[in-house]
Amino acid sequence: MILEHVAIWTIQLETLKNYYQQFFGGQPNEKYRNESTEFESFFLTSAAGARLELMTKPNLPDNKKDTLASQHQGITHLAFGVETMQEVEEKAKEWQQAGFPILRGPRKTGDGYYEFETFDPDNNRLEVTTLFVSGN
Repeated sequence: MILEHVAIWTIQLETLKNYYQQFFGGQPNEKYRNESTEFESFFLTSAAGARLELMTKPNLPDNKKDTLASQHQGITHLAFGVETMQEVEEKAKEWQQAGFPILRGPRKTGDGYYEFETFDPDNNRLEVTTLFVSGN
């Protein structure tokens, strides 16, 4: 069994589509729209085949989580893998230059990763990571 896709509700559908396309190389499909429910979505597919669904509809409630100070039950972040520590460094600089906060890192973690943490435009927590191996 594989994880088929992850879905994110948003009120900024085009903004999030452009973000995940620009920073993660996700290739979007044609926008889907259900006229009767006003539901709209994009699937973005990575070169490795992973898919992210971005969805919107009228009257979505606000996300009440405090993204900086506390953690909550449920999904806490999405992690995107790159091949090398240098790529992690380059991606962190790219995000920072584009005005996105780098919450932590780049850093070596105790569980064998080299990563940084950031937010997408909807304040969903993201990690860009690679396995830490000597000489990587």
